[in-house]
Order: sequence, then C-alpha cells, then structure tokens
Amino acid sequence: MAVIDLNLIRRFPYANGREFGNTGPYEQIDAVLTFAVEPSAEANRGIVDLDRAPRDDDGRVHFTADFSVVMPVNPDRGAHRLLVELPNRGRRRVVDTLNRSGKEAAASSAPGDGFLFERGLTVASIGWQWDVYPDDVLMGLNPPIADLSGESDPGRNVVEIRPNQQESTWLLADRVHRPLRAADLDDPAAVLYVRDFEDGEDTLVPRSKWRFARKTANGVEPSDKHIHLEGGFQPGKYYQLVYSTKDSPIAGSGLLALRDVASFLKYDSSTLMPEVGRIDHAIGYGVSQTGRMLRHFLYLGLNIDEQGRKVFDGLLPHVAGARMGAFNHRYAQPSNQSYPSFGHLFPFADTELPDPFTERADGLLKRLREKDAVPKVIYTNSSAEYWRGDCSLLHTDPEGRGDIDIDADVRVYHFAGTQHGAGLLPQSREGAAEGALGRYAYNVVDYSPLLRAALVNLEKWISDGTGPPPSIHPRIEDETAVTRDGVLDIFDRFPDQVTPDRSKLWVIKTVDLGARAGEGVGEYPSVEGTTYACLVSAVDQDGNEVAGIRLPDLTRPVASHTGWNVRDPETGSPDQQIPMQGFSRWFSITRAEREAAGDPRPAIEERYRSRAEYIELVRRDTENLAHDGYVLEQDVDLVVQNAADRYDAAMTREPKTSLPLTT
Repeated sequence: MAVIDLNLIRRFPYANGREFGNTGPYEQIDAVLTFAVEPSAEANRGIVDLDRAPRDDDGRVHFTADFSVVMPVNPDRGAHRLLVELPNRGRRRVVDTLNRSGKEAAASSAPGDGFLFERGLTVASIGWQWDVYPDDVLMGLNPPIADLSGESDPGRNVVEIRPNQQESTWLLADRVHRPLRAADLDDPAAVLYVRDFEDGEDTLVPRSKWRFARKTANGVEPSDKHIHLEGGFQPGKYYQLVYSTKDSPIAGSGLLALRDVASFLKYDSSTLMPEVGRIDHAIGYGVSQTGRMLRHFLYLGLNIDEQGRKVFDGLLPHVAGARMGAFNHRYAQPSNQSYPSFGHLFPFADTELPDPFTERADGLLKRLREKDAVPKVIYTNSSAEYWRGDCSLLHTDPEGRGDIDIDADVRVYHFAGTQHGAGLLPQSREGAAEGALGRYAYNVVDYSPLLRAALVNLEKWISDGTGPPPSIHPRIEDETAVTRDGVLDIFDRFPDQVTPDRSKLWVIKTVDLGARAGEGVGEYPSVEGTTYACLVSAVDQDGNEVAGIRLPDLTRPVASHTGWNVRDPETGSPDQQIPMQGFSRWFSITRAEREAAGDPRPAIEERYRSRAEYIELVRRDTENLAHDGYVLEQDVDLVVQNAADRYDAAMTREPKTSLPLTT
C-alpha cells in the first residue's frame, strides 16, 4: 500500500448536515497523506527522476499531498462509487461545476443543487501539483527532490511569459505559482527570446537588457525568483527564458498521488479510513490542465498500482483537447500549457497510429491495452480546444486526411458552439485568465447539463455495462470537419466583426527536444517542425457550428456562438486569438435593425413569432437530446430555462434570468 499515513486536519458535517436524497447527510474530511513508493517497481518506472530521490531504509521514496473527501455519513446508503478530482491549479471545482453552485473555489465546495451527492457519490480531491502555494483553499503536493549533483549536465529550464499588460518584473513560473529559482544570477548562458506571435520567429533580447531581479519600492533588487526587463515586457508579445535552476522537484510524483489515492480508497481504506466503506468503482475527473494530466496518466500506463491492481474504472477528461502536459519531465512546471514541450508531443489519439512526420507509431492507450487495464473514457471538449489547434487530432489522422476509428472503450463528445468554461449570464468580458481581455463579450452557452449527462453515462457504463450514446464530433467524412479559414470567411461578412490573422492562428507542430528527450530532459529552446492538421466544426450562415452535441442555443439560436475570440487592442496584438474564450454576438431584434446594420443574419422577429413559440421549439429539441442520452431527463427543464434566459437577454440586451417559461 502506497498511502502509509494520514494526518487529520479537520472533520465536519458537510453543508451543515444537509440531507441529500436517499443518501442522507455527508461529512468532509481534510488531511495530509503520506505516500511511499518503490522507484524500481514496474508501475513506477515511467516517472522521470524518481530513481534520483532520497529513500527510506526500505528503499522507498516518500512525499505528501493535501487530501479532501466528501462522503456519506452512512456509507451503506451511498452508491459505493468514488469520484476522484484533480484540482485545477490547486482549486477544487468538480462539485461546484457539476452541482452548478455558481460559487468560486473554496475549502468546502458549495452543495449547489446536490446533483453529485443525491447520486450517492463519494468525492475526493488530491493535491498533485508541486508548484501550488497551499492554503485553506488551494491544495498542493510536497514532492520528492531529485539529487542531480552527480550529473555534469543536469539540463536547463524554460519559462514562458505572455503579458496582457506591460510589466517590468515577472515571476519565474506560470501564473502565481512556486518558481524554479535561477542557479546563478549572472548566468552568461541564460537567454531571453521574444516573438511577435505564438509561432513567430525568435528574436534574442540582449543580455544587457534583462537580469534576474525584481522591481521593489527600493528599486530593482537581485532575485533568483524573478526576471526584470528594461523597458518592460510588452503586452501581446511572447517571451521565453531559458536558464539553469537550482530546484529539481519530481513533478511526476503528482501522477502517482492520483493513482495511489484512488487505489487506497478503492482497495485499502479500511487501514486508515474505515469510515469510507466499500468502493466498487472509481472515476477520475480532470478539467483543462488536469484533463490533460489524465491523458498523460493514460499514456504512461499508470492505471495499475504497485500490486498490479486496476485503479480507475472510468475517466472523464474535460476540455483537455488532444494534448498532454508538463507533468513528467525534469523541471516540469505543471501549469505551463502553451510552450512547445513534452505536452505537445505525439501521440494525440488513443488508437495506435503512425506519425508520418516523426516516423513513430503510438497511441495513448497502447501500454494499458497491453496490460488489460484500460478504463472507460469519455472525452468532452468545447469549441475552444479545436480552435487552439489540437483537438481534432483526437479523431483524425495527423495529416487531417481522414477520420480514425474511436476505441471501443472511448467516447468523444464535442459541445458545439461553446468556450473552454461554461458560459453564463449576464454577459461579460471579465474573468479571463491572467488579465486577458477579449474584444467581444464572452460566450454565454452553458454546457454543464451535457457534462452531467456524460458523467452519468460513464457511471452506467462501468457499473452495469450500459453503453453511452455514440461519439459525436466534427468528421472529415461528412465534411463537418473543416479548416479554420472557411469558417472565418463566414464571420467576415458580419458587421463590425474582427477575425484573427489567418497566418497567426495557433497550431501544433512536431517538437524536437534534443538527444535526452527520452530521459525526460529537454533541450531549449525546442525546435518545431512540421505542422499537424487542425480542423474545426463547419458553421452555418449564422456562424453556429453544425457538428457535435448542439444545445438549443445552436438549433434555435438568438446569437452566433464561438469558441474563439480576439484580443482587445488595449492588451496588444488585436489580430490574435485570446486563450480559451469565445463570444456570443446577439442577432438583431427586428428586421429594420438588421438591415440598418447590414447584418446578413436574420433577426429574432424573423425567426420566431413569440417567446412562447420559441420555448416550445426549444423544449422539443431538448427532449430529443434527452431521448438520445446527451441530456438527462432531470435536466430538460434546466436546458429549456437556459435557452429562455438567453432569448430574454437577446431581446432586451439587459439580461434577466429565470423569467417564467409560460410568459
């Protein structure tokens, strides 16, 4: 057993003792878990630098992780199913997302409508990310440290800097995380490059213009945690700093924390947590960053513990696209997701395929298929992951010439016309990561009912063998998977519409990380080569996507909904995309308004005779989605109300929520 100790922090009634359906009340336990793993065990051999960590007298490597579980007070009344969440950048989000609480991340998630708990699920969260600063809300990992003192060339680190405002000082980290400290403040080999756009040419910034330092009230002071650039980092530019670091956390231990906490709760909880009770099935959930981590987990064949037991029965990687991430290489900073490194490498699909550009053949499920340990997997993605440049590689060949067969244990669902995070009202341009700002107000399509249905379908698949509805996504065969240029041509017809520069759209390319890449040691700057295919869903004349699961927002639209947006001019580079955000642009209300604006999209009054008619059409479409299994019967009214709210917003431009459906 890898979990050898539990240090209890707090235990309390969840949601003040609220009763959840037949399951009854829940309680929450917060603790710190101690893990001990055997570096030479077959199950652990893929973890980079684990063999360089200190060991105890039994030859095992120790590390600790924050842990939290919300579980039925009476486990016999629960469903005996476990949902393990990987907190996104330390934040617990699965309960607030699937219970639709609308709350920010907290030390104890709001119960919302109780969806997960009325289903009797036990929900656990595990700290896995070494560079998170843990506090009452954020969960992190205290990793083992690799001893690299015996290496003549331990390699170098790279930090990417993408400013949205002019800044003179930048932390040597992605976002506000623990930095990898510079080993030598005067390092003559350290280099800083700048690009005008993501795939532009590298320009060397003279060493005399920057230093390892930070601006303070007392002036610019030396710092091994920061870089200071004379004149400041310019918004809309892309900077890459390559340098030597004194730190060597073993990032891949976070992958082991995920595996071993699930194994512990499923098989061995009676030793330290008998109150958990029986667990029959375990599901892993990750969103965005942590969805990509689940894909990496699959690729490394980690769904088998040290005792040879299958750990997860199902995985739900959400908005992960077709990439992996910075989770298992030397000097990995797990929040980095855009710099071309180990997370951008082939393979992208589950099925083993040849890569014509690298002359390799591989697939995400290859190792687990050989060991008969493949879990059921449901991938759910928004339009933003397609426009990011990689998501279509989930289901097409690398050159984009044809569709590939989806593995029998996998479903792939595209949530049409959505952005990375579920949309909401009132519409806003606030809330994008790292101070980014879109030119257009963000997408309002709420895909949460589709995600809830995916989870329930996954539960049924692993518990009683009931297969989920078929995969549904853009396809080359039926011409619903297309290049981005043609889609943008449609939008260019709309009044006051700015579209991205076609030559600066994000892409995924082959990446050469040097001779030691097989050891998990990269050489930077990485060298990019051939571009992989990027396809997106075709759109209709309204600009709405025609492929994927189409909510009534798309089948009965009152706006054009996208998974892409462009940068606001005040943040620089207005011809480029903004990460993760889409937009919703309302139709004109009347024909006269439309004609005055020169808008080719029919007005709302030209489409629907009344609100009542609109709601009737929406309900019909929603019931069809429920019949096909993409929406839960219990969420039909929710989907209808969502569409009604967006209709009201479009008709007033001053959003009002939850007006009665009969008005």
